[in-house]
Amino acid sequence: MTPRNQKTKRKVTKKPRSHSVARGKRHVSPRTAEEHFAQSKQAQDKWNRVTHVISKMRAESVSLSEASREFGLDPRTVVRFGKPALKKRANGRYSAKPTDKLLRVLVMPTGDGLREVAVRDSRQATLLAKYWAAIQNYLETGDESALGKIRRKTITNSDGKRVRLIKDFAELDRQGSAGVLSFESLYAKAA
Repeated sequence: MTPRNQKTKRKVTKKPRSHSVARGKRHVSPRTAEEHFAQSKQAQDKWNRVTHVISKMRAESVSLSEASREFGLDPRTVVRFGKPALKKRANGRYSAKPTDKLLRVLVMPTGDGLREVAVRDSRQATLLAKYWAAIQNYLETGDESALGKIRRKTITNSDGKRVRLIKDFAELDRQGSAGVLSFESLYAKAA
């Protein structure tokens, strides 16, 4: 028999991190494309809207409530899901940090057509957005200078691998005339 004051130790097993966004459960941000696509379509959509809100706050210097309203989210939801990308100022309001490490699953053109690529750096997402804008400008006007201004030839995905940006004008013309390239294609579709 064990003395009354001595407690028996039970083996404690750690529960896996919950990816549920249900009420009362802790939300864990997706860190890879696989985790993102393992979520429900509703959760994927919510996550994408959270990243849009933070990007808009950063790019246009708008308030959390204004950006949240535009994307149909409660500001508290944005804070809960995107807290690592936000900072609380002395007046109690939130602003977007200069950069963040939130996952974004974006689409980019490759030699084989469009490909989904997950990035975990807002700077990589911005580079890809500028690349898409340069492609659209080239396809609409024939002006190659915007693509020439993009000095980087690769972006780094969430796994740390480099993905090459197409700068071959013949290939871009081929994909553009086939209707593969359009700016609406930038964000991945919910699986």
